[in-house]
Order: sequence, then C-alpha cells, then structure tokens
Amino acid sequence: MVVWGLGSRLGLRRCLVAARLLHPRFQSRGPQGVEDGDRFALELVTEKGHTFAEELQKIQCLLQDVGSALATPRSSAREAHLKYTTFEAGPILELEQWIDKYTSQLPPLTAFILPSGGKISSALHFCRAVCRRAERRVVPLVQMGETDANVAKFLNRLSDYLFTLARYAAMKEGNQEKIYKKNDPSAESEAL
Repeated sequence: MVVWGLGSRLGLRRCLVAARLLHPRFQSRGPQGVEDGDRFALELVTEKGHTFAEELQKIQCLLQDVGSALATPRSSAREAHLKYTTFEAGPILELEQWIDKYTSQLPPLTAFILPSGGKISSALHFCRAVCRRAERRVVPLVQMGETDANVAKFLNRLSDYLFTLARYAAMKEGNQEKIYKKNDPSAESEAL
C-alpha cells in the first residue's frame, strides 16, 4: 500500500486542497489524538495493574465511534450511514457514573492543581488537555448541525473523567498533586 503519492507534498490525496485542511471537519479529527494519548496511558495503567484499565480500553473503542460520527457529515451522508454512526447518550451516562465513583473516593478539590501526581496521572492530564482541544474543534460542527451533539457532550465528560481519573491515580499511587500558586509580581519586585 502506498502511503504517499507523487504531487502530494503533505502526504494527502490530491483532492484534499489546503482550504479543505482548514475545514472544521478535518480539524475536528482531534479525538484520534486523544486516542493516541489514551493508548499510552493505558499501557502505563496496565503495567501497574490499575482497575480502571478496562474503562480506558472501552473509551478507546468509543473514540473510534466518535471518529466515525465526525467523518459522517449530516448534510451529505446517506441515511444508512447516519443511522450507523449516530452517537448515543449511553456512553455519556457511563462516564458520569465513573466520574461519580472516583470522585466519592477523592479528597475534596480546594485549589487548582497542575498536571502532576506521577507518570500515570500526568499522562491522563495530558490526555485531558488533548480531549479539551478536540472538544473545542467539535463544537462548531455541532453548531452547524454537521455532527451529533452527543459527540461534543461525550468529549466534555471524557475530559472530566480523565481529570478525575488522574487525581485518583495519583492518590492510589501515593503521589502528591502540585497545587497552582498565583504568581505574585509584588513579591518578585521586593526580592530584587
């Protein structure tokens, strides 16, 4: 199989011109970045034997469904394709249940925290950042009516889940989370 072709400096098929690369649908393919980060986090989690590894594996499969929904524009897809790629609310509810399960075991959040708490926690924080970026790119597609609103809701809840899971992983591994401290410019002036 050829990965690139003549006349395609970007490694993309000739029909993808620069204007189409900037199209929101192409930009929204960010969830695949979430999946890549999630795969990395899953490898770390599996090594440590964490119980939430199965949840992350299920999320990887759901991200494939998200990609299918995003790749199927409502304005031009056939009805059969739309039916097959509809993203249901069930996974969103499941994420909310998982968030509640882990939140109930965590100390209350009293300050902003920085991505920290060990390798697994940091990897999950990274996945969350990628997920937020993907969500921001999907919202315009939802607003244009080109994709299911449940896709954006799922990405929103997924980022909340990843944040909660990062905190939970840090706690389970006995790692401290780093607290955000606002930079005080007056303290810097006094030190000089």
